[in-house]
Parts: sequence; C-alpha cells; structure tokens
Amino acid sequence: MDDIEQWPEIEKVALEKRRELVFQGAAFDERIASNGGLCSAIYTLKLLNYLEVSQCPSLTEIHEDIQHLTSLQSLILCRNKLASIPSVVGQLKSLKVLDISANNLTVLPEGITQLKELNTLNVSCNSLEVLPEGLSKCTRLSTINISKNKITAFPADFYSEKLDLLSMLVAYDNSIEQLSGDVHKLAALKMLDLSNNKLKEIPPELSDCAKLKEINFKGNKLSDKRLEKMVNGCQTKSILEYLRGKGKGRQGEEGADAEGGRKADKGKRQQRKKKDKGAEDEVEELNKMVVKVLHVSDTPEALTVTVSSEVKDVRPYLVCCIVRGMNLKSGNALKRFLVSQTKLHDDLCGKRTIATIATHDVQLIKAPLVYDVKPPTQLKVVSLGRKEMTAVELIRQLQLEADELRKQKKRQNVTGLHKYLQLLKGKEMYPCLVDAEGHVISFPPITNSEKTKIKRTTKELFLEVTSAASLQTCKDVMDALIVKMAELNKFTAEHQEEAGSDGEGDGPQEPEGSSETSSELIVQQVRTVDQDGSLKVVYPSKTDLCSAISNLTVVW
Repeated sequence: MDDIEQWPEIEKVALEKRRELVFQGAAFDERIASNGGLCSAIYTLKLLNYLEVSQCPSLTEIHEDIQHLTSLQSLILCRNKLASIPSVVGQLKSLKVLDISANNLTVLPEGITQLKELNTLNVSCNSLEVLPEGLSKCTRLSTINISKNKITAFPADFYSEKLDLLSMLVAYDNSIEQLSGDVHKLAALKMLDLSNNKLKEIPPELSDCAKLKEINFKGNKLSDKRLEKMVNGCQTKSILEYLRGKGKGRQGEEGADAEGGRKADKGKRQQRKKKDKGAEDEVEELNKMVVKVLHVSDTPEALTVTVSSEVKDVRPYLVCCIVRGMNLKSGNALKRFLVSQTKLHDDLCGKRTIATIATHDVQLIKAPLVYDVKPPTQLKVVSLGRKEMTAVELIRQLQLEADELRKQKKRQNVTGLHKYLQLLKGKEMYPCLVDAEGHVISFPPITNSEKTKIKRTTKELFLEVTSAASLQTCKDVMDALIVKMAELNKFTAEHQEEAGSDGEGDGPQEPEGSSETSSELIVQQVRTVDQDGSLKVVYPSKTDLCSAISNLTVVW
C-alpha cells in the first residue's frame, strides 16, 4: 500500500511543477522494498522529462502506468534488478534517452522500436540473447550500448541506411559471431567496439565507413592471423587501410580469374605474400606492449596504504599501485591520458557510480597514506583548480555551478556533475585518502587534490581505484587502466612527438634526444593493510593483469 508521506520528493515535484526526479541508492531502495515497488503517485507526474531510479535492487518491475509520463525525454533505470520492461514504454513518444543497463533483463520489449525520437539506448550488463527486430525504425539513434550480454547476432534489419545518425555502437563482451558486410550502410558510424566476441572475420566493407575513427576487435579469434595481431595493437587507421587493401585485392583476383590471367596474378600474389610476410613481422614487433611488475619485496621503501575500518559503511574497496615509465611529456600525451581516464569513468566505471579512478604524482605524495572517512564539515580538500574548502562547501559550490550551467544551457536534464554529487547523498561520513601531514589528496568519487596533480613532467604515477561494489571491480578497472596506459605509451613512442608545455612552470625542458623512447611500463605493487597492519590486498597480484590481449606481455 502506497504511503505518499514516505515519498516527499514526489509531492515536492508535483507542487513545484518540476521536470526532474531522481531516486538513487540504499535509502530509496529501502522505501521501494517496504512499499513493494515504486509509489504509484510517480506515474501522475506528467510534466516530468527526466526520471532516474538507479542502484535500487528491490526494484524488480515497472508498472504499465509508466506510459502516462508522455513528456519524458530521459528514463534512467540502471543498476536495479528489473526482470522486464513493459512494452507500453513505446508510448513515450518524446523519449530520447533510455538507460536500462545492469538489470536482470533477458528480453527487450518490442515497444522500444516505436520510440521515434530515441537517440541513446543503453541495455548493457544484462542477459539479453537477441535484440528486437525493427530497431531501424528508431531513425534518430546515435548511440547504442549492448555490451556485456549474451547476444549472438544483430537483427536482420539492423544494417540499414535508415540509421543514418548512428555514430557509436558498443557491443563488447557478447557472443556475436558475424559482422555483415552491410555494416557500410551505417554511414555515420564513428566508434565501433566489438571486442571479446566470437568473430572470425572482419568484412572489408567496414573500411567504407568514411567517418569511422575508433574500432576495437580485441579478444576475437580471427581466421586472418595477421589481422588479429593488428587489431590487438594497431591504430584504427592502419586496420582500415589493411581491410581496404584486402577488399581491393579480392576484387582484383576475381577480375583476373574472369579474364584468364591466372599466371600473372599468381606472380603478383607471390610478390605480395613476401611483402606481407615482412610487414607481418614488423607489425608483430611494433605491437608488443610490455608491463613489468616490481614486487613489493624488491622495494624496501614500498608505499603502503592503511585502510580504516570505518570505510566499510561508505566506500570500502580500494586498490593502488605505482606506475613508472609513462611518457606524459611528448605532444598531446597527457591530454590523451586524461581523455582515456574520462572514457573509463564514463564506460567501465558507469559514470563513477561503479568505481572511481584517481591519479597522483608520486613525488608530491607524503607517505604513509591512510584511507579513512571524515564528517563532511571536517573534510578539507584543495580540489583541482580551487582553493581549500570543506566537503560541505565544495559540494554546495559544485551544486550551484551545475544549476547555473543547466540554466544557461536551458537544460532540464540532470548534468554529469549532478550525478556525482548524488553518490554521496545521505552519507554521514565521506571517504578520503589522507597523507602523512593530514592533507586530503583524494575525495572519491568527487575530486583529486591540486597538491598531487599530475603534469607533463610527472615520472611516477600513484594510481588508486575505489568502489562501493566489490574488490574485484576495483581490480578490473585498474587492469583496464594499466592496459590503456600501455597502449597510449606505445602510441607515444611510435609517433615521436615533440615535448609540449602545460604552462605550469614545469622547469627546463630536457635537451633534444634525451627523452626515453621505450614504451615499457613498470608497475610497482602497493599493499593495503588494515589498522593492525594485516594485509588486505596487494596489487597487482599474479591473478591480476591476465588480459586477453595477445600482444601484452606481463613480466613478473
């Protein structure tokens, strides 16, 4: 039985005619559990254009009355336990964003194909085996994320000129066996991720996608072993050029056979085979990425992080390590690294709701470190680009800035900044990483400290990943971060960019020719211990960094 008094947010939205409503986290989950679901009054808020209910495992179904919220433009129902979505969701004709990721869905309703205004669809982290026929009717789709499901194939009508706005297709960690040559019909495609599937071939027609800038086919056992090595290390441009040449070669061979010029063609093939063999050896050598692990016992002054028992009720999981050999000085190397970190935050970390990454300059850290909690009024931090203030002041200021930004851009939707602030809502204590002088150098999931900010001249990085989900989540994110750093370092070494300047007084530049050209990374283990000094975790361990990427070599 609904008790509207337990849902003051609904009454407030109705009285003030607000357009947004967010229910997120444990406090709301308890209400949903005691009520047996969402309060039915929520379905009377017909002015809503943004509705989010997330991180509420007690939410297992959505009532069909959702169809009455016809003004909805964004519906976020991620990280719950939904077993189904009512087909009447197709009545939400204004819907532009639908996020039903990280639930227990095994099938999608046909109604989704009726959402003509839909531009973003995220159904990742479920148990879907098929996608509904008719997605091509959603002609305004620009982003589709179906990663981490059990999908074996795309629908027959998916490769359609009607999807002429589709620019991002994320489908990693599925069981997809074939990518049709008709993929070239997706003319707006800029990013395609089909890593860790069951593909054996990549169609040459993919190279006809003129706007394609980023592809990922890692973890597929391709029949073309040279191509498999390339996708595990080369840049998108190189792979597309190879596919383009492969397509032309096939056309040339067919023409030669038709004209009876087999002998001449045979000679050309033999010559090309020799050339390809040399190129293959070169690709294999260039693709090698080496990560060397420095054991904690080999470093007497190894950094250790002590974890307070109080963090277990706030954000209990933490893994750390130190990375050396990362070249941030050359060209846009630092910018590429920061962009990659942001992408990991958005994708693998679920916009920081699953985990948060922080990076520090080791030379600026005063060890030992303690992972602890503090009351919001006592936690003081020098946030990036700001003066020192308490967590309460910082969050208040960030909230005001986010509100102002939303008004300036005339947005109704909750911004990314709002989402981060929601993660701490209702918490009496905030997590923080504190140095030996008592300074907070990290305040997850909100910000790092200006005191330990990395620059182009940073030679050693201290990496930390925190999560409220699980220790394995932290390890998975850290693995992905280190693999990405290895890829970026290899790219920087290959492209020989000139050293740049970040305008922050980094000191004199190194003389020309003195910079390191090796792309090898050294990862030094970091131990986290409890307050009694007992080991909680050491990262990386022998079970970490077991990447499926064939060209990544981990030296222990």
